Amino acid sequence: MLDKLKWPRVLAPLSSPDPMNRSSSNLGGEHSEHYPSQSIFRGAHHFHMRDLLNAPNATQVNVANDPHMRQDEQRLDPAAESPQTSPSTYLSEHQCHMRDLVNAPNATQVNVVMQQSPDDIDWARLGGLPEHPDMSGKQMEYLFNSRKPDVEEICERESSGTDLVMCIHGPAGIGKSTLAGHLSDEFRSAGRLAASIFLGAFPTDTFGPAKIIKMIAREIGSIHPRAIPKIVKAMEQCHGTSVETHLQKYILEPLRSLKHPQPLIIIIDAMDEWRDHPTFIRTLAHLNSQSHIVKFVITSRLNPCASHLPGIEKVSIDTHALGPISKEAIKTYFDKYLETVPWVDGRQASLGDVEKLVELSGGLPAWAATVIALLSHRFSESPPHEVLKEIVVNRRQVGGNDGLGDLYRNALSRLFPCPESQSQLRRYIGATIILQEPLSPSDFSTLTGIPLHLITRIQFSLSALQTRFPPPGSESMVHPAKTIFHLSFLEYVQAPTTEISFAISAFNSHSTLGLTCLKQLVTLLLSSSASHLRDLHRYAVRYWPLHVSKGTPRQNGQWSQTEHCLTLLKLTARNQQRWATLFLESVTLGKMDSEAENVDREGGTVPILCKLFNSLHDSGEDHWGFRVACMEVAVRIDDGDAVAWSCLGQCYEAEGERTDSLPMYEEAVVAFRRALHLRADSHPDRAESLSDVGRALKSCYKKNGNIDVLREAISCRREALALCPASHPDRPRLLNDLANALQSLYRRNGDIRTLIKVVSLHRDALALRPASHPDRSSSLNNLANALQFLYKREGGIKILSEAISLHRESLALRPAPHPCRSSSLNNLARALKSSYNRDGCIRTLIEAISLHREALAFRPPPHPRRFSSLNNLANTLQSLYSHNGGIGTLTEVVSLHREALALRPDPHPDRSMSLNNLANALQTLYECDGRIERLNEVTSLHREALALRPTPHPDRFMSLNNLANALQCLYKRDGGITTLSEAVSLSREAHALCPASHPSRSMLLNNLANALQSLSEYDGGIGTLKEAISLHSDALSLCPPPHPGRSWSLDNLANALVSLHKNDGGIGSLNKAISLNREALILRPVPHPDRAMSLSNLAYALHFLYKFNGGIETLNEAVLRHREALALRPAPHPDRPQSLTNLAEVLLSQFERNGAVEVLDEAILLRREELVVCPSGHRYRRSVVDGLVQLLEKRRERTGDDRDHGEIEDLKFELAVLG
Repeated sequence: MLDKLKWPRVLAPLSSPDPMNRSSSNLGGEHSEHYPSQSIFRGAHHFHMRDLLNAPNATQVNVANDPHMRQDEQRLDPAAESPQTSPSTYLSEHQCHMRDLVNAPNATQVNVVMQQSPDDIDWARLGGLPEHPDMSGKQMEYLFNSRKPDVEEICERESSGTDLVMCIHGPAGIGKSTLAGHLSDEFRSAGRLAASIFLGAFPTDTFGPAKIIKMIAREIGSIHPRAIPKIVKAMEQCHGTSVETHLQKYILEPLRSLKHPQPLIIIIDAMDEWRDHPTFIRTLAHLNSQSHIVKFVITSRLNPCASHLPGIEKVSIDTHALGPISKEAIKTYFDKYLETVPWVDGRQASLGDVEKLVELSGGLPAWAATVIALLSHRFSESPPHEVLKEIVVNRRQVGGNDGLGDLYRNALSRLFPCPESQSQLRRYIGATIILQEPLSPSDFSTLTGIPLHLITRIQFSLSALQTRFPPPGSESMVHPAKTIFHLSFLEYVQAPTTEISFAISAFNSHSTLGLTCLKQLVTLLLSSSASHLRDLHRYAVRYWPLHVSKGTPRQNGQWSQTEHCLTLLKLTARNQQRWATLFLESVTLGKMDSEAENVDREGGTVPILCKLFNSLHDSGEDHWGFRVACMEVAVRIDDGDAVAWSCLGQCYEAEGERTDSLPMYEEAVVAFRRALHLRADSHPDRAESLSDVGRALKSCYKKNGNIDVLREAISCRREALALCPASHPDRPRLLNDLANALQSLYRRNGDIRTLIKVVSLHRDALALRPASHPDRSSSLNNLANALQFLYKREGGIKILSEAISLHRESLALRPAPHPCRSSSLNNLARALKSSYNRDGCIRTLIEAISLHREALAFRPPPHPRRFSSLNNLANTLQSLYSHNGGIGTLTEVVSLHREALALRPDPHPDRSMSLNNLANALQTLYECDGRIERLNEVTSLHREALALRPTPHPDRFMSLNNLANALQCLYKRDGGITTLSEAVSLSREAHALCPASHPSRSMLLNNLANALQSLSEYDGGIGTLKEAISLHSDALSLCPPPHPGRSWSLDNLANALVSLHKNDGGIGSLNKAISLNREALILRPVPHPDRAMSLSNLAYALHFLYKFNGGIETLNEAVLRHREALALRPAPHPDRPQSLTNLAEVLLSQFERNGAVEVLDEAILLRREELVVCPSGHRYRRSVVDGLVQLLEKRRERTGDDRDHGEIEDLKFELAVLG
């Protein structure tokens, strides 16, 4: 029997990048109590501009005649407040305040604690932390049981699971905030709520992770006073420390001090509406092991796993997709609130209307709530039944394209029907979208230029579309749009496809506010401090750089023509200095008085802005939004300041690294390029600018895969290196940077010259880092990894030996507990595994396994790199199984891969790799026990992996190849031509995805050829067989000596030529096959792990030659080669049964030649051993039984001895049972 060759299935070992070196190579991978809510449907004006312009005192008249406004005025007096039950918009947000605690189930206990607290100072200090906006006026009703299945599932998973984070995700309008509010109430009733914040309640553009953590800490202290001492201690210890330290000190330690028997829950709503949410979520990984103390429930429009949020794979997270609410819940909502609509002449909604509304809603609560709001609108010229008719005739369901958009467009058209009113609407909405803080209508009017009486009217009109309302006492203020409108509405008015009548330009709005803010600066009193400024002046001081930077062109030629530039030029130096002092006091809350004094001494606008940029960085807080705004204005004022452009680029680059945002990296490129342009060839900082551009471009390439971007990055790095001679201290880093960029290029084009250059550059970097250099271990690691890639490409034992030597030296420089030791252990083990694959030395393989086990021990759960170690140990153990056939070893392999897969839940980007590796291990197990359910699981796993790698995923070819191999194995089991045809088709697609220079092309050619060869054996097609031979020849040409894959290609081509001989009888093809088999055998000396395979294949071909020419020497060599192969496969080697069969068959030929009974006796003994190792149920059992029957019958015929009669009859009975 032929040892049918396929190129080894793709196991994905992971090499470990060097965490100690930012630019080192990664050359291989590694929450029921309900509180009454205020009526939110206060009515809205439908108006024409001419009506407003002719009103003598519109604001006063309308307030006096609006009962809803009188209700609002009553709310100003808490003692007189009479809560009203209002219809729900399903968009509530819950926020716990101390006044809520007196109504809470545990209020007595809490108040006792407060009365017993001796330290009022701590309470006062707690008040110094950022405060979450008052949400008491925003709580909406949760419709009873509308989310019961979701609530039950979420609570069950929280109770039984150990994940740190539960992310509830779903599209805008689905009701995430209402659910978050309900969960908050549920956990608070159970005494388990730690904190609850709503990130959509306030503009978060200038809020970094540390500030949000402090806000959470303040909420924790408000709900759990016993935690306050720990929080106050954190305030003393965390100035200028990392986000991780803030999490530890402000959240974990205060909650741990409570000693609660169950984890306390922190609920964060609208997580994705916060600019810095990627950084915050990524940092949560440091609390993975603390889920018995604290857990997080977050809501987001996107699934952070599916969207590949940077670092999400390191966070212990569970996800819950929030779908539309049921039709029954939506109908219940309409039945309840349609009764509250002020219908005219009794013309109410019919049953058919309700059914249509339910259908149109698509299960989106936001849509349903908006409909009720529009029908309840008391100022519409159209009666409610006409509004309803207009809505129900719309046949576009919300589940289709832009259903919410249709509703918003119709509502705005009804509320603002004429061009003049639409123009003022655009100005109002545009300004509130970019507004950073609430302002009085008077201040807002000054800021925007919108007449005061129009502001009041527009507020009334838009109240029909509000889903969130301000706290009592602030109703008359103009609030940032995101705090009162649903996100879907704001996205609608800013969408490029929105019709011009309602489309908003954020740029124009920023421009307007920025200019007004600048004009306010000239009126600042020199004696004022930030705390005594008028609201409008304080707003102007804080936010004019932000608005100007986002509302003016950056190009100096255009900037100089703007009124903003001219206004800024009119400011006196003293006014500019005073502004800077007030700005710093305002932003840092007076924490940097000394820095403010220093800024006050700066001269010139640009130096002042640069000083503010640095001072905000030194504050220890995250003021990215303010910092980048300062530099954006600076480069507008002085377009020729290279330092300012470089600082701006660094600011954007840092944000790109924190949020993994391509637009941020692209902005960094623009800024760095400008700095480079300003630094001529002779400039001493030109190399630095080139390095900056190259680094930012490389980051862009990682995000967009644009090869031209990568090439430009390489060009920049080459030029930077050329400017730094050997003695330059930055040369090793620049060498490493260029090597890394070229390594990325090699992965794309497979050009061996590129890889050779990578090796050369790493050698140069190592030479500049002698034994005493602190970064020598990193350079050793990088060079060794590059050499391993080179070995994989062209072979050569010297290359591999050097890589091993370098890895050993790097490991010696990283003794335990060095943070990079596990990486070095992993990389050395991988190199040793490659050495074993070459020479078969079992001691090398055992050492590799030992190193991988040590690395795994350094990475206990929930270590972020445990997956890598599990994967690598499993792959190395699979090689041990191939050597010794130990079923326990193979079982451990499968177990390790299953654990690794569990660490990569869908849709983790590495899940496809883990699926692939588990499938390959299971396929090996199938080949051992023949259980069809294993093979079916293999196919299923490979199909799932392929589905996770759609075009143009760079590893799609790998999954296509592996699925094709599994299907070929399935074909051998069921003989289905459909299965085989699919395998061929998949192999062709994989082959087409890899160009001629691709390093995996030879493997794909071999596997496609193997599939075609099987097809030719099925249908006898000589053309198909010849195509297979041609493909094998092409594969061989891509593996010249000493390519490590050459022996595989030799054997595969030889086997195809044997098949050709069997088809046409040509002796030439058979002789060529034998020649190729002999060359392959030479390349696999003892103890090469594949030597037995080559021996078997050579013997197989020799056996055919004997049948052709009858040469006894040929037959004797075939017997000899099969004996040698069998000796290399001692029990329980998985391939021993095959060798037993092969030797028995060739011995049968020898018996038929010389008639020696002892030869037949040996063949019978071999078949009987094979019967033992292929017990009942084994997939080869039938063929083994049949072969033994034939031999026993031949012996009876030859000797006339009937002693085997009983055995023969028993075996024939078994054959009959087997079918």
